[in-house]
Amino acid sequence: MTFLNPALLLIALTAGISMYAWSNRELMEKWIFSPYQVSQRGEWYRFLTSGFLHADFVHLAFNLFAFYSFSPAVLSEFVGTYGLNTGIACFLLLYIGGIIVSDIPTYFRHRHDPAYRSLGASGGVSSVLFASILFYPVAPDGGGIIIFPLPISIQPFVFGFLYLGYSYYQGRRRGDNINHDAHFYGALFGAILGLVLVPQSGLAFLQQVRVYLGNLL
Repeated sequence: MTFLNPALLLIALTAGISMYAWSNRELMEKWIFSPYQVSQRGEWYRFLTSGFLHADFVHLAFNLFAFYSFSPAVLSEFVGTYGLNTGIACFLLLYIGGIIVSDIPTYFRHRHDPAYRSLGASGGVSSVLFASILFYPVAPDGGGIIIFPLPISIQPFVFGFLYLGYSYYQGRRRGDNINHDAHFYGALFGAILGLVLVPQSGLAFLQQVRVYLGNLL
């Protein structure tokens, strides 16, 4: 990119706010996503601010690395389709919208639970990831998405289906402290918004997958 990359600005902003909040408990409590506080006090800003907070360095690094890895392809697609300014606006809508929209189901599920908290940019990151999968479902030259820590990679469209299934299943189980619903609904938002903003990507997705599967048979 020859222009100022908004993804890098978001990464710097998220890293700075997250690290500052680790030493400022008041800010962490004020910005973290609490459906109960949103419901009782109307603190709707938490839908957005919680996306700039992370639990620890590993949580922060994992989200920002994933965002950094997939954002160039998505940003290039939007800029190529709409031009620089509108393309950047579409990219910001995808990421910020993913953070907000992905927490809506969590809000309705936990709005009467004063103990529930969640944080992180996973909804926005999932939105960018799945827009990337929509635009580029098949990796060239036999590449793909690496399944860490396993030394294997799979095609993006295969990863997408597995990711959605896993996130949906874990979200229903509620067996850990991860907000899998944010991953699931952030991913859906990214795929749907990508399809709305770049309608031709739907047919291109099907064609690429069909050719790939045909070559396997």
